[in-house]
Amino acid sequence: MQIILLAVAGLIGTLVPQLPAFTLHNPAAYADAMAEMAVRYEALTVLGLNVGPGMVDVFERLGFFRIFSAPWFVFLLTLLVVSIVVCTIDRTPRLWRSVRIVKPAQPAPFFDLRLAERARFGGVDGAALDSLAAVLRERRFATQRTEQASARHVYGDRNRYFKLATTFTHLGLILFLAGGAVTTTFGFETVVFVGEGQTAPVQPVGTPDNMLVKNISFAAPTRPDGSFEDFRTDLAVFQNGQQIARKTIRVNDPLEVNGFVFHQNTFGPAAVLEIRDRTGSLVWDGPVLLAGELAGRPQGFITVPGSTLGLLLVLDRTADGIPVLALTGLAATADPEEAEIAFLTGLGLGATTDPTATAGYAINWRQASAFTGMVVKRDPGAVLIWIAYLALLTGLVLTFYFPRRRVWARLEGESLSVALTADRYANAEREFEQLLDDLSARLGRRPERRPADDRWP
Repeated sequence: MQIILLAVAGLIGTLVPQLPAFTLHNPAAYADAMAEMAVRYEALTVLGLNVGPGMVDVFERLGFFRIFSAPWFVFLLTLLVVSIVVCTIDRTPRLWRSVRIVKPAQPAPFFDLRLAERARFGGVDGAALDSLAAVLRERRFATQRTEQASARHVYGDRNRYFKLATTFTHLGLILFLAGGAVTTTFGFETVVFVGEGQTAPVQPVGTPDNMLVKNISFAAPTRPDGSFEDFRTDLAVFQNGQQIARKTIRVNDPLEVNGFVFHQNTFGPAAVLEIRDRTGSLVWDGPVLLAGELAGRPQGFITVPGSTLGLLLVLDRTADGIPVLALTGLAATADPEEAEIAFLTGLGLGATTDPTATAGYAINWRQASAFTGMVVKRDPGAVLIWIAYLALLTGLVLTFYFPRRRVWARLEGESLSVALTADRYANAEREFEQLLDDLSARLGRRPERRPADDRWP
């Protein structure tokens, strides 16, 4: 039942769009992501009823947009781990006894020919046991002999202790779940956009020993057909005022430092602006990231420092293909949810606006630039996941490819009885036939066997 519930939860997590991991640690990003969810589902109707907004609210309360970190999902995982641990503790002593304690001598009824994988050789002597032991050793069986008053016995065991491999499988499952829990609880993931020459904090401002990333330079060379050949960032990482790492990162070639991994993920345009106020004083000089989208065109926003004026920037092109930056000035109003348009203008690369037309500010588009986007992760559960993978793989390989086989032989008078049992992953019938062929070649005679249609099921 636990596995069924987790499977259903996983199906929900696959069908319902999940919030990016970094939004769960950033209230502003979480609010933006939920607003996007509301927009996505606001038009959903069922039987003419608009259920979209209510569904979003219910799904958020149930944690359907963050299934794999929802408290109830974590509880189900914890319960499954406890169940696996209890099951392993309960089964391991019995598994150990089954491989440690064996009965090399079996009574005569055990070799009844009506049972599967049973045979009998007649007219043989004591050398037949030596021949059987030799055949078993050639087939990588560990052999053991014993004698009783009425019979002599040979016992062969192959892959005896591999039966314990299921404990590796259980361990792998436990470590997989534990690794996921550690990553969910203590892991970190965010997306950082940084313009050329800019720096940005990795974790929220105020985090002790926070790291800063600096985009020293960015390049995205193109092929002759205009497609991007590569994109790379010369990235430096600082902590407590000291540079602790630097590397040119590419897709699939990240920078790793202090448990954090910086993955090159995306890039986009940026506009380097120089803004001066009425007195000619410089109030802004740097890139504005055009990381958004408006009407299919790159869009960015900046609040002019020291003022309540906002600038909405949209990158466009003229009919001749010349880049133009559409500027919209947004002035604050008494209603914090609304703003009024202070001005609308276009700006060419290298040009400067007339301050009288742009709310008293001279705005110069000094340079066309680019920003880089990185996914920053810290995954403390990764080591457990790798150990779990190795344990699970080891357990599965040993279980399926090295099943246990056991052979018993009983020599009583001139009659040698042979029996084989094997785990279900082995082809016991085929292996028994091969064993009999090898033994028949040594003894010079074929065994007696009960016809298949006369054997017990």
